[in-house]
Amino acid sequence: MRLALIAKTGEMGYPSALTARTWGFYDALFRGKPFRFPRRYGSYVMENVLFKISFPAEFHAQTAVEAAVLLHHEVKDRLSDIKKIEIVTHESAIRIIDKKGPLNNPADRDHCIQYMVAIGLIKGNLTAADYEDDVARDLRIDALRAKMLCVESKQYSRDYLNPKKRSIANRGGRISDRSPPPPPRRHPLARSEIPEEPRPPFSERAARGHPLAVPGSESPGGHPGPRIHRHVRNLKDTIRCTAVASCI
Repeated sequence: MRLALIAKTGEMGYPSALTARTWGFYDALFRGKPFRFPRRYGSYVMENVLFKISFPAEFHAQTAVEAAVLLHHEVKDRLSDIKKIEIVTHESAIRIIDKKGPLNNPADRDHCIQYMVAIGLIKGNLTAADYEDDVARDLRIDALRAKMLCVESKQYSRDYLNPKKRSIANRGGRISDRSPPPPPRRHPLARSEIPEEPRPPFSERAARGHPLAVPGSESPGGHPGPRIHRHVRNLKDTIRCTAVASCI
């Protein structure tokens, strides 16, 4: 978007960056072939936003967390009896959030599918506060992480790359129950299930005084100022309009 706005001001850029012989992008990286796009530029991205309504989790882990939360009441009193947790997912999730070893900060933890699933099993929920150091000290989390194995489903990988599905599927649980959860409620395939008054995950962080990527948004003392609350209200309105549009 920034480059498009710069171009509209008349900036000429580098006309041959793509087409220059030998060193242009086409020759150097694409074997001389020009770019090919699956669709014309337009509003596709905005019309297919994936809202994180239920859990403040990296999106590839959403259904894995949902499955863990469903299992919470069944396993909460016997976590130490669990021998193995198999998370069947797609290649992108394994490449991005299948993370082993020490997790040093909240950014590490919210991109670790094992950490998020462990929290779901232990607490029956996942909030922004669960990525903080005081929660991460719970020894049960790493004990469960050590028992987890991520396995690729070729079908899930194909569905993830299918623009008509863009499915973010995971499954896990008992050996006798391997049914994957339905598409997450934030997913375009299930858009009509978005609640009338969702609470975006970042509103939690705003309420707890965490810095957000909105310059000047905080009032003195680090508390969320009126701009944060306005952004939260605007997002709620956007989600509500999207939910209505999906039902028409």
